[in-house]
Amino acid sequence: MRKVIFLVVILLFGALFVSRNQLGKTRQAQIVKISIPFGKGHNYADILVTRVVDGDTLQLESGERVRLIGIDTPEMHESDKLYRDSLRSGQDARTIKAMGKKAYEFTRSLLEGKRVSLEFDVEKYDRYERLLAYVYLKDGTFVNAEIVKQGYASLMTFPPNVKYADLFLKLYQEARQEGRGLWK
Repeated sequence: MRKVIFLVVILLFGALFVSRNQLGKTRQAQIVKISIPFGKGHNYADILVTRVVDGDTLQLESGERVRLIGIDTPEMHESDKLYRDSLRSGQDARTIKAMGKKAYEFTRSLLEGKRVSLEFDVEKYDRYERLLAYVYLKDGTFVNAEIVKQGYASLMTFPPNVKYADLFLKLYQEARQEGRGLWK
């Protein structure tokens, strides 16, 4: 750590020395910028989806996970949520996991290996430190809406992230009525 601090101090003095010499030669003030990156500086307007984790969660090239806002797909792995959903819906866990696999495959075909842009709502992170986002493909496809429209997700609305809740409700009702995706 001392070596790093010493190196930074030397760099700063060197920049100051160069700046003063330039000032004397040209009689103009020179601004020296030293940029040391700290924290996350990702371009969420153009970022690669490296992996789809499940039907409503993905991983970015930055290593961050993204939870798609406003939607919920069935679980495909053993979890407390799987059993809660089973009790709530009256469906057995095996059926829910099969539906979760279908939702995962749909989302994976839509996103994995593709560049996307993220739109955030009021809250940027959930309690699991995943990014909360609306995701768009480069062709303009609104991914969250497309998953609902094609019948692979239910709605999950958590205020204050409700920007597209009305749109999702409309698409969900249409998918159910028309028997698309999981609603066949």
